[in-house]
Amino acid sequence: MKAEYINPFLESARIVLEQLINVRPTTGQLGIKDVKFVENYIWIQIGMTGQMKGDIVFGLHEDVALKLVSAMMGGYSVTQMDEMSQSAISELGNMISGNASTILFNQGVRVDITPPKLIQSATAAGFTPSKALTIPLMMDQIGELDIQVLLT
Repeated sequence: MKAEYINPFLESARIVLEQLINVRPTTGQLGIKDVKFVENYIWIQIGMTGQMKGDIVFGLHEDVALKLVSAMMGGYSVTQMDEMSQSAISELGNMISGNASTILFNQGVRVDITPPKLIQSATAAGFTPSKALTIPLMMDQIGELDIQVLLT
């Protein structure tokens, strides 16, 4: 698995988060790890087809998701992952992935993405844990967003 596969998603996440919530995230350590679905986490899964096949999975603790949604709502305090919050956090994953697919296209890689699938429990994940290229993004006063690229 090549590190350059994750770079368009990393670049896109930085741009989207800066524009959407006015926070400049810092990058953690790039690595390969087993994807494990744990409770109290929100997972946004987006499939890829075309010249890159697989999934992008954004993982974040539920508390981080609530803080992100609050920031997306202009500071309005969001305290539960209701339907509106789930829609907002799914759209965040969709925006990052859509922007990344444009970056990939400009690099000569044609990729289509599927609509986001929000996963709130490990049992609902729907695919077996596997190795992923992963990098965390840390956002001041919000928390960490993990970007995981699983290519087939």
